[in-house]
Amino acid sequence: MKGSYIIIAYIPEDKKIEIGKLGKIEFKHGYYAYVGSAMNSLEARIKRHLRKEKKMKWHIDFLLQHATIKKIFYKESLKKEECEIAKKFEGFEYIPKFGSSDCKCKSHLFYSDTINKIENVVRKEMKEWNKD
Repeated sequence: MKGSYIIIAYIPEDKKIEIGKLGKIEFKHGYYAYVGSAMNSLEARIKRHLRKEKKMKWHIDFLLQHATIKKIFYKESLKKEECEIAKKFEGFEYIPKFGSSDCKCKSHLFYSDTINKIENVVRKEMKEWNKD
């Protein structure tokens, strides 16, 4: 299966985290929505994100060492849609260039103090999404 996904992760306290080449970044406690895609195997990518033991490759890998995944939404698609999806979070606070070093998006990681604000975007904009 190919497609896109949104990981909702929770950071319980303010924390400075080393994020690969982005360096040390201050994360506020709260919820973060990460938008990604997998055009080879969506299932394998999601399983990889759920593992704690893995080679640190993507920005999200570094963050997930300090966060708890609360929900994952996914959508099958034959085309890469992560940039279009990231635009749906316009108005949210974001971490500049997180997960978007290979595109022109400002970010693929968005912050909210509540999970409801993120879920509202998913429900409103992505009606065909599945939830795990």
